Amino acid sequence: MKGINKMSELKKTPLYELHLELGAKMVEFTGYSMPVQYSLGVIKEHNHTRQKAGLFDVSHMGQAWLISENQSKVASELETLLPAEIQGLALGKQQYSQLLNENGGVLDDLIVTKPAEEQYNDRLYMVVNAGCKDADYALMEEKLSSVKILRLEDRAQIALQGPKAVDCLAQIVPGVENMKFMTFKCFSYNKHELLISRSGYTGEDGYEISIPENIAIKFTKKLLEMEEVEPIGLGARDSLRLEAGLCLYGNDLDETISPVEAGLLWSIGKRRRTEGGFSGSEIILKQIESGTNKKRVGLDIEGKMPCRAGTEIFVGDKKVGVITSGGFGPTVNRPIAMAYINTEFSAVNTEVILKVRNKEIIAKVCKMPFNKKTYVR
Repeated sequence: MKGINKMSELKKTPLYELHLELGAKMVEFTGYSMPVQYSLGVIKEHNHTRQKAGLFDVSHMGQAWLISENQSKVASELETLLPAEIQGLALGKQQYSQLLNENGGVLDDLIVTKPAEEQYNDRLYMVVNAGCKDADYALMEEKLSSVKILRLEDRAQIALQGPKAVDCLAQIVPGVENMKFMTFKCFSYNKHELLISRSGYTGEDGYEISIPENIAIKFTKKLLEMEEVEPIGLGARDSLRLEAGLCLYGNDLDETISPVEAGLLWSIGKRRRTEGGFSGSEIILKQIESGTNKKRVGLDIEGKMPCRAGTEIFVGDKKVGVITSGGFGPTVNRPIAMAYINTEFSAVNTEVILKVRNKEIIAKVCKMPFNKKTYVR
């Protein structure tokens, strides 16, 4: 109907009213109304997260239990779709992986968790990307014959990231300080269950916290009362993950890109590299053995002009790649980018030319991450 405000049609997270109260600038993101920045602005929010603790609303992500007879049954079925080692995953641990198509392309990237708690010995916990969750769950419901997908739509999720995150969260949830990177544990908070992992997508130490939606605003406000904690929007989330060399689905990963091309070989289990048995495994195993025509690389860019996604990359007159994520890195204080480039030109220190609005900018292939990660292992 004409005249309807498009923003009013967007989905809202359980923290939506809090974002408005905090003065957030709201934008559309994967069908949700989400905060892109608050009063500090993107650069100060970025720096605050690196120096103290930033709080992010990630409630738009898809949370679900995958339930069957036992965890082993879920894991064995899930391995038909994912290249990760799920059956051998230790209790209380998480694994990053990808949902693949028959050509080895990435339908989504996600996190799988094996809870250690006795009451959850029949299930795994999964978090998927917001824009892919409906398609992900539909595919899993079709392919995983004995697994029930229980969406956790009555929960919010926040991420607390930065060097002060552990001290701040431990004040209200004692025990989180004993967790290590990529571990998961259930905690009780005022008789409500919190699902907490020591993980995140900024390259910093921190946590992702799943909270019942009826206490989400109250819990989040308790963290924001702390001097070290500031709310952080999508703008700084993007620059933080770019400095950390982390992929954004839809930019750096999609159905035409394999985990091997994306430099994610570390996420493919050693057993899986031999046995296969997952979607697209024949193609993936061949790529592992013989290499690929393109690779994801980092780019250090001369000057001060950021080069965005879609910028074409040349060696001489030959187009050899394209930037998939790019911008200014506030911590490293220079323009940086991630790109896919022909493998023959992917060696570190290879000089390339970026063409931006009829202007040529010099860049060099570099290692990632651009900023050192501070995970607690």
